[in-house]
Order: sequence, then structure tokens, then C-alpha cells
Amino acid sequence: MKTLLRLSIILGLAPLAQAADMEAGKAKVATVCAACHGTNGVSVSDAIPNLAAQRAGYLESQLKALKDGTRKNPIMNAIAAQLGAEDISNVAAYFAAQPGAATGSKSVFLPNVAKTGVNFPEGYQGTFSKYHTVNFPATRQVRYYYANKLAVDAAKAGKPLPDGSVLFVEVHTAKLDADRKPIIGDNGFYMADKLLFYTAMARDAGWGRDIPEMLRNSDWNYAVFTTDKQHRPGANQAECLACHKPLDTTSYTFTLKQLAEAR
Repeated sequence: MKTLLRLSIILGLAPLAQAADMEAGKAKVATVCAACHGTNGVSVSDAIPNLAAQRAGYLESQLKALKDGTRKNPIMNAIAAQLGAEDISNVAAYFAAQPGAATGSKSVFLPNVAKTGVNFPEGYQGTFSKYHTVNFPATRQVRYYYANKLAVDAAKAGKPLPDGSVLFVEVHTAKLDADRKPIIGDNGFYMADKLLFYTAMARDAGWGRDIPEMLRNSDWNYAVFTTDKQHRPGANQAECLACHKPLDTTSYTFTLKQLAEAR
């Protein structure tokens, strides 16, 4: 390679591109990308695309677009932003070299990322503060946000949310009128109809220790619960971690401002 590079300089040619490092690409995939796309490019769910056997040039161009923000995807924008040019080339080449996914096949979650320390906060209605409400028109949902006293006190004091903080969300369908449009109450928010599920984020000492740095949100963990207060099967913590990753200056939360204003 060095001989060819010297020859290209002597002849006044453009330098040759450096070949992708497949082993480096494999290592990067194993620690981060595999959490959603699988170690061999076979994704963990139907909602996530398989990358195995895709053309390397296509994958590289998409990662570059995700990195510079010309392609919008909150999860992948956060991950691609942390990749250098060599990382992108190496990862693209590795996935391109993998055999295509068999019909219906899926990868398992990475154990260190799938593990969560978050449990359902029993009795939250009587001990947590309800601090925010949001309408979601696209899904015709309304969500109610709650936080424990430790999180509220820290936010009000302008301090980072400490270990022991718990933020919790109820997700409801909206009541619909005869035209199937959400009914809006006097407070400007959709009127809740049916509870669908809960989401939660919480932190404690060491909870982020085994999570790769590109995904780690300090010591925050995430969880989704069914209406009977059980962890929902198939919920991928990696997606939550990636989405919240850019929020390091706001304790990895989207609602810190509202939390600081909680009554």
C-alpha cells in the first residue's frame, strides 16, 4: 500500500483510498451497533432494518447523512454523530460482507444493554409529582409525566438529577369524537381514554457501568411496563439510550425545564 501511495505521488495522481478495516468494523458493531442491528447485521426487531449484505457505499452514504443531520432519525443521528470517517467506512464494509438475513430471522438483544435496573414504582400516584402533560397527535395519545421528590428537588435547585431519581410516564389513548378526532379538555390537552402502557427512566450507582460509552447515559436505565406493571417483552433499552444520549447537559431528560417548574 505504501509503495502504491509513493507511486501515485510521483505520477501526480490522487492518493488511493485506504481499505476499510473489517476487524475494526466488527469490533465497533459488536459493542454498539449490535444492540439494534445484530452482530451480523440481522436486526433485533421488525421495526429496525437489516444491514447485512447491503452495499457498503450505500451504508456509508447513509451514515454520513445521519452524522451531518441531512437525514433525520433521532436515534441514529445521536449514534452516527459519534462515528469518525474511518469508523463509518469500517462498519459499512463489515455489514456489507455479511450474508443476507434469512426470512423472519432476528438477533437477540445484547445482554449488557437489555438489562435494566428500573422497577415499577408502586404507589407513585400518592408520592410522585405530576409535572407535565403532552398531546401526541400522530398517535392520538396523551401522556402524563410524574417524578419522585428527589428528582423534583434537584431540578428546582438547578442541580443534575442524582442517583435515586425516577421519572415515570403514563401513556393513554385519547377519547375520540364522532369524527375520530381527539377530544380536547378545558386545559387544552386530550382527554384520556384507555391506559396503554408506562415508560420509566431511573438512575442509581453503577447502572451504566456495563453499557458501552456510545450508548451510556451516565447511570440512567430505562424500561417500558405493561398495564399490569410488568416489563414489556421486546422493549429495547438501546433505543432509549441512543435517543437520550445527546441530552447530557440536561440530565439526559427531555423535560428538565418542566420538572424544575413542578408544583
